[in-house]
Amino acid sequence: MAASNLQPHTIPLPQSPAKVKAPSKKGKGKARDPATAAPKRRVQVSQSEPSSPSWDWTSLTDSLVSNVAPTFTKDGSYFFSLVGASVRIYAVATGKVVSTLSIPRPTGYDASGDILTCAVLNPHNAFQLITGSVAGVLAVWDFLEGSLLQTVDISQTVQHMCVHENFKDTVFVTASRPGKKGVVDENGVVLRVSLKPPDAASQSTIQKSSEITPIGKVRLPTGLAFSPSGGWLVAIAGHKAYVASTASLRSGFTKYVSPERLTCIAFHPSEDYFATGDEKGSIRLWYCLDHLPIKPVGVEKKTQTTTMHWHAHPVASLAFTANGAYLLSGGEESVLVIWQLHTGKREFLPRIGSPIKTISVSKATTSGDEEYLLGLADATYAFVGAASLKVTRSYSRIKLDPTSVPNAPSTSKHSTAPLAVHSLTSTLILPSSHPAVSRREREDKPIEPCRIERVTISHSGDWMATIDIREGDENIHGESYLKIWRWDRKTGFWILNTRVDRPHGLEKITDVSLSPAPEGQPLLLVTAGGDKNVKTWRIRTTKNKSGPPEEFWVARSTSSLQKETPSHVSWSPDASLLAVTLPHRVVLFTPSTNLLRHSLALPECGAVNAAHFIGKAGRYLAVVGAIDLVLWDLVTQRVCWHHKSSSHIRALVSHPREDTFMILLSPSSEDRPKSRVAVFSVNSAQPTKTLSVPFGFRNVVWYPLAASSFSLVGITHDWKVVVLGDGIHAHVPKDEGTVSRELASHSAPYRRTLFQDIFGKSAFGEQALAASGSQSFASASISRPWTGREGAEVFEGAAYLMPPLEKLFEPLMSGFLKPRAAEDSALPSTVVDMDVDMEGDAPPTTLVGVDSRRTVDKEEMGAMIDLFKAHTLKAKAPVVMGGSGTKPNGLVNGKVNGVSSRVPSSAHKPNGVPTPSKVVVNNASESPALVNGKKRKKSLG
Repeated sequence: MAASNLQPHTIPLPQSPAKVKAPSKKGKGKARDPATAAPKRRVQVSQSEPSSPSWDWTSLTDSLVSNVAPTFTKDGSYFFSLVGASVRIYAVATGKVVSTLSIPRPTGYDASGDILTCAVLNPHNAFQLITGSVAGVLAVWDFLEGSLLQTVDISQTVQHMCVHENFKDTVFVTASRPGKKGVVDENGVVLRVSLKPPDAASQSTIQKSSEITPIGKVRLPTGLAFSPSGGWLVAIAGHKAYVASTASLRSGFTKYVSPERLTCIAFHPSEDYFATGDEKGSIRLWYCLDHLPIKPVGVEKKTQTTTMHWHAHPVASLAFTANGAYLLSGGEESVLVIWQLHTGKREFLPRIGSPIKTISVSKATTSGDEEYLLGLADATYAFVGAASLKVTRSYSRIKLDPTSVPNAPSTSKHSTAPLAVHSLTSTLILPSSHPAVSRREREDKPIEPCRIERVTISHSGDWMATIDIREGDENIHGESYLKIWRWDRKTGFWILNTRVDRPHGLEKITDVSLSPAPEGQPLLLVTAGGDKNVKTWRIRTTKNKSGPPEEFWVARSTSSLQKETPSHVSWSPDASLLAVTLPHRVVLFTPSTNLLRHSLALPECGAVNAAHFIGKAGRYLAVVGAIDLVLWDLVTQRVCWHHKSSSHIRALVSHPREDTFMILLSPSSEDRPKSRVAVFSVNSAQPTKTLSVPFGFRNVVWYPLAASSFSLVGITHDWKVVVLGDGIHAHVPKDEGTVSRELASHSAPYRRTLFQDIFGKSAFGEQALAASGSQSFASASISRPWTGREGAEVFEGAAYLMPPLEKLFEPLMSGFLKPRAAEDSALPSTVVDMDVDMEGDAPPTTLVGVDSRRTVDKEEMGAMIDLFKAHTLKAKAPVVMGGSGTKPNGLVNGKVNGVSSRVPSSAHKPNGVPTPSKVVVNNASESPALVNGKKRKKSLG
C-alpha cells in the first residue's frame, strides 16, 4: 500500500464543532484563515439525524424460555408452549411447530412488552385455549382453526391463571398493577374474572369483563391452583400458602406459613391435598384443607406437613402423575426426581443436559403410555417414558440464555457476546446456552462458569481462535486461555489444535483477530491484552516419522505500546497493515517486519474505541469514538470527513466488496430499546440511509446473504439471534408453523397402536387417505428410511400378552424382507453352479428359457402333474456305480476309473420334457450360450 512521508501531526485538522465560532460579518473570523482551516470538500461535520424507517429483520431463535409448563391437548396429540407474545403448538409425535397463535397487532405496534404469562384449556370446550399476558389481556382461541375468538382487557398484569369446570365462562387470576418504568408491583390480588362482556361492549374488538370480583391480596405470587373437586382455591406467595373455599369466596383466604419462600405448587389429581416446593429445595405436602377455621379472615396458621428433601437448590417445578402415586420434581441440578408417595422412596433420572424449568404429564391413551415432558433452560423439550424412565426423544431449538443462572455477570445488557460466521458450512458460531456447572449447595452465589468472550475465524474457514476466561474469587483462581481450533473437513468438527494458558499473563485479553492471509502469505494471529502488549502467533510445522507433518501455533513476536492498553486490532484486506487502537490514537504496523508505520492522533474524536479498514482495497480507515466517526485516507494521509452522532456508536461493520460501511447506534432508552443503523459511503459524511430496529445489540457481524446490498446477523440484548438486511424475508424463509394455521382432523400426528405394531397398517386406511388426495403434515414429516428394526419392539412386551407365533410370522417377515420390485422380473434367473467335467470337444449347449408372459393351460398343467407322479412318486432313481462313489439320478461327479463320465443329453427326457435335479425358472426371453471349456458352469432351465 502506498505511503507518504507526511505525518498525521503535520496535517491541519478541523476543530471540534462545539468550539467553532461563527464568522463575523467583517470576515475577520478564525475560520476565514486559510492557514488553519481544512478544505470544506475534505471535512464535513454532520449532527443531523434523519428519520429512521424500519429495517427488515427476522429472528432465528426464541427470545425467552417460558417458566410456564406446557399444556397438552385432551387427546395428547399436541402441546402448547408460550414463547414471548405467541403460543406455539407442537406435535407430540414429531416435535415440529404446526401452528403459532399471535394476537393481531396494528401497524407500528410494539409488542415487546406484551409477553404471555399463562395458558389453560377451557374446561367446557377442549378445543379452546385461554391465555393471559403482561398487558392484562385475556385471549380465547380456537386452536383447531387458529382463530382468535375473544379478547378481554382487565388492565392489570396477569401472572397466573386457573380454571375449573364448576365455574363456566370464568377464570381465576393473580394480577398486579404495573409500577413505574414497567416494573410490576409486588403487591398482587387474586381475582375472579368473568369472560362474558357487558351487553354494550359485546361487539367491540377488545372487550371489558362484565364482572371482576377480588378474593384477597397476596404479595409476590408464584402459583395458583384449583383442587380436583373444585372446592378449594390455593395461591402461594412469599412464605405463605393462601387457601380459600370456593363455596364462600367472599370470606377471603386462610394463610398458612412456610419456613421458606415457596416457588411452585401442584395439586393431587384425585385427593384434596397439594404439594409445594421452596427455594431451599424442600417439598412439602399440605393436608390442611379439611381443617379450615370458621372465620378465616386475617388468620395466619401453621399446620403439619410432610417434608421431602433432596434438591440442593430451589425446586423449579412439581407435577403429580395421572394416578397420583408419584410426584415429579426438578430444578437447577438437571435431575428429574420421582417420589413414590406411599413409601417415600425416590428414583432419579440424572444428566438431563440442562436445568429443568417445567414438568408436564401427558395422560396415557390407547395409542401410547404416559410420558413426562421436561422443559429445559436451553429451550429443549425432552420426553421421558414413565415405564422406562429414559429420555425417549427430545426436540431442541437454538437458545442463548445465560440468564438461566441467577446473578450471572453476562446478564448485563452492556456485555458482549461472541459471534462469527463460518464460511465453509454457512453456520453461526454462538455462545453456549447454559453453564456446565451448578451452584454450591446452600450458597446463593453461583459458580462462575468458564465462558468464551471472543471468537475469530480465518477467511478460509479452516482455523478458529477463541478466548476462554473465568473470573476468579477468594476460592477460585481466575483463568484465561487462548484456544486455536482446526476444522476437520472429513468429520465436520472443530478439533482443538493449540491451547495457550494466560497468553498475556494475569491481564485480560482485549481483542483477537486472524489475518486474511492472501495467497502466498502465511496465516497470522494477533492478540492484544491488558499487559499493554500486542502479540502475533504463527503456525509451526514439524516432521512426524510415523505420519503426516504436525502443525501447531507458537508465539512469533511481542510489541510494547508505551504503557497504553490496546482495545482493538484490525487487519487490512491484503494483510499488509495492522491497525492497533489505543485510548487516544491509532498505530499502524507492518506485520511482516513489526515496524511502526504511522501513528494517527485524532483530537476531534476524544477517546478512540476502534479502527476498521473500509472497502475491498482497504484504502480508508474509519476511526470510531464514543459519538464521533472519522474517515482517514491512507494514501493522501488526510481526514476525508468527520461525523458526530447524537447517540453512542455501538459497532461498525464494513462491506467486504464495496466502499461502504454501517454503524450501529445504541438505543436511546433502556426501557424501550430501539437501535438505529446508519449506512455511509466514503464520499460523504451524511449517511446514505438511516434505519431502525426494535431492539439493542450485544454484537453484530457481516452475514453473507446473496442478492442483498447489506445484510447482518446479530445477538440482541435479550439473547435473540436476528438477521437484518434489505429484502431479508425473501432470502430467509420462515419455519413452517410460524403462522396460525388450521389443524384439520386428518392432520393429527400419527402414533402406532400395539395392534398395528403386530399386524401392520391397514391397507384400507392408506387407500382411503390416498383417495382423498390429502396427506397429513405429521405423517409426511415422520416418515423415515426402513431400518429393519421397525417390528423389534413387539418382542419387548410380556410373553403372555403376545399372540401365537404363527400369527406373527407372516407380518414380521413381510416387514423384515423387502419384496422384489416389479422391474426385477425381467432380469435373467440365478445361475445354479454345478461343477461337471465336460469333454473338450463337446458342442456348445444353448438353453431356451421359458417366456413368463405365456399362459399355462389346464392340459399342460395336467401333463406336469402326471410327470411328477411318474418320476417322483413311483420311479426309482437309477444308481451308477463308480470307483469313488455313487450319485442318484444317474449323475456322477468326478471321473470313474480315469474316464470322464456324464449323463447323455437324451437321458430322462420322457415326452421331450427335461427333468433336471434342480429346476430354475428362467424368465429371460433369451438365454446366453454356455462357453466351451474343459470345466464350466452349467445352468439348467
